[in-house]
Amino acid sequence: MMIQVSIGTARPLWGKVAVRACFLGFTFGCGLLISFGQTTWTHFGWYMSSLSFFHYSEYLVTAIINPRSLSLDSFLLNHSVEYTVAAVSSWVEFTVEKLLIPDLKQLRWLSFVGLLMVLFGEGLRKSAMLTAGSNFNHIVQNEKAQSHVLVTSGVYSCCRHPSYVGWFCWSVGTQVMLCNPVCVLAYALASWRFFRDRIEEEEISLIHFFGDEYVEYKRKVRSGLPFIQGIRVGS
Repeated sequence: MMIQVSIGTARPLWGKVAVRACFLGFTFGCGLLISFGQTTWTHFGWYMSSLSFFHYSEYLVTAIINPRSLSLDSFLLNHSVEYTVAAVSSWVEFTVEKLLIPDLKQLRWLSFVGLLMVLFGEGLRKSAMLTAGSNFNHIVQNEKAQSHVLVTSGVYSCCRHPSYVGWFCWSVGTQVMLCNPVCVLAYALASWRFFRDRIEEEEISLIHFFGDEYVEYKRKVRSGLPFIQGIRVGS
């Protein structure tokens, strides 16, 4: 009886996972078709594929490194109301400017720069997740688990918050790719403020978890994001 209940509970969850995965895969495929089609929407196709791959890979990598924390939220599709508003705003800006200033959306060199930013950001974030392993979690942890260790190797030897640096670069890069001047500025400012507050919140927990070990690491390695020092520690 207990096994039947367990399976019955799992089926709705995996069904929801399958729906989201199929939706993201469909979006990725449509993005590729648009990217290689003879249309003026090529760069939006790049964007569609980049966006869908990001969300799918967030779930996939989490499933690999920390399956105990895996949930539907691991897709980050429902990250926040602000995130949804930002995404819709970028679609609106792209469409309006494409109709009113079509030449702005054909700056292929600029879109290529954005694509490189997206690829770099995606690669850095996933490298950070894989390096951190089971220590990585989408939610800031307030209690230290027995398995938690301070990760300072790999990409963490270059900056303290490589996953945030990667997400920041990816986020702004999507708007550079779309040649959205308004959203480039808005995304950069909003992302910077979000990660500034997030890093301070996270570092309070990390200092609580690891004490002087983290303080010393913090002293030697920068945060990685411009003008963000993290939580201040008295000398």
